Amino acid sequence: MSYKSILLNLNIDGPIEPLTRLGVSLAKRFDARLLGFCAADAPLPVTMAPEGAAIAAEIWEQSRDEIQRRLNDLKGEFDTHVAAAVETGWHGEVENPDHALVRRARKADLVVTGASQGASMGDSYRTADPGSLMVRAGRPVLVAAHGAADLPARKVVVAWKDTREARRAVADAVPLMVMANEVTVVAVDRNPDDWIRDGVDDVTSFLAGHGIKARTEIIKTDDDENNRLVDFFASVNAELVVSGAYGHSRLREWVFGGVTRSLLDEVWLNRLMSN
Repeated sequence: MSYKSILLNLNIDGPIEPLTRLGVSLAKRFDARLLGFCAADAPLPVTMAPEGAAIAAEIWEQSRDEIQRRLNDLKGEFDTHVAAAVETGWHGEVENPDHALVRRARKADLVVTGASQGASMGDSYRTADPGSLMVRAGRPVLVAAHGAADLPARKVVVAWKDTREARRAVADAVPLMVMANEVTVVAVDRNPDDWIRDGVDDVTSFLAGHGIKARTEIIKTDDDENNRLVDFFASVNAELVVSGAYGHSRLREWVFGGVTRSLLDEVWLNRLMSN
């Protein structure tokens, strides 16, 4: 089991070098093809006067032309940073970022993105919504730490809950955990019982079948479980957190579960999340 195609979502407005370097590092590690991706669109100007419609359309086309020029420049930057270190492809789309990214995810085993604003959406015309990506892509999503240019992943923590999403994330993260020096499966609960212990043991057994030796940690807490999880990640210097992604759509926005929002807002973490 490995990643043979990695889709790298780049921000049209931000520096792309750190995330591109991280993507190259991953592609080298797995002998994978690295697909650079960026998408943005322009809102259609609103006008109430009929005579303004033509002007609004012209402004819109000019804005989209500017986006296309920026995408062309980004492709050049991407090629320069990769410097032929790995096999690459490129997709620059003048389109809604969410729709374009979810569609292109079908080409990849893994999607890599940044989320410098945490769980916030940002400008929906220029930034892909992490919630939409995780829930709709059908692929594991690696949300890189802000500014990260590499993913050591020597210390991996699995944030375990006995859910479909968490099971999917554990399986999706196996290629990275195989290369780790230390893997911990952690569960946090106000009243941990045999059901939780049995689940954690089953996960370590599954990982052992892939040659991954993992230790377990069950934390009883009366405090907020999400905060306790984040404290644990910091205490063990986690370089990658593996978790299910929980959310649903409401009024055209993604509403996250508590642990998902907490993880997205901890921008110092590398997070592999699956739905």
